[in-house]
Amino acid sequence: MKAQDIQDLKELIEFLKQYEVAEFDLDRGDLKIRLKFEQPQASSASLTELARAFASAPAAAQPAAVPAVAAPTSPAVPVAPVENLHIVKSPIVGTFYGSPSPGASAFVAPGDHVEKGQVVGIVEAMKLMNEIETDASGEIVKCLVSDGQPIEYGQPLFSIRLS
Repeated sequence: MKAQDIQDLKELIEFLKQYEVAEFDLDRGDLKIRLKFEQPQASSASLTELARAFASAPAAAQPAAVPAVAAPTSPAVPVAPVENLHIVKSPIVGTFYGSPSPGASAFVAPGDHVEKGQVVGIVEAMKLMNEIETDASGEIVKCLVSDGQPIEYGQPLFSIRLS
C-alpha cells in the first residue's frame, strides 16, 4: 500500500468510528477491506444519517478509496404501517406484473376492496408465473411497484388500509 492509501484508510476508520458504524466492507478488484467495530448497545447512526454526513463531509476528509454518496433530495416516504396500513410484500425475487396478460386490466387498483387470499399481482421467476395473494382484507391504498419492474424478496408491493 502507498502512503496515501494508508492515510485514506486511517481517515475512513476515524469516519466510521465517529458515526458508530458497526461493519464496513469494500471490494474493488484486488482491494478488499472489511472493518468490524464493537459498538455500545445504546445507539447507532442510521444509514440515512450516515449518507448525509458522508456527503456533507469536506472533500479532503473523504478517502479516495470510497465514493461519495449524494444526500437524499427529499425525505424518504415511510412504507411502514401508518393509520392502520398493511404492506403486502413479495415472497420471491422476480419481475412484477399487475395484470394477467399484456393489455388486460389490472388485478387491483387504488381504491379497490380486496379480501384475504385474493390475487393482487404476478411475479415471474424463472419463466414461472407466481400469483401473489394478499394476506389481509381491506382497501388498496397504493401500488408501490410498477408493471414489469424487477423486485426483490420482501419488497413492499401494495399498501392496504385494513378493514
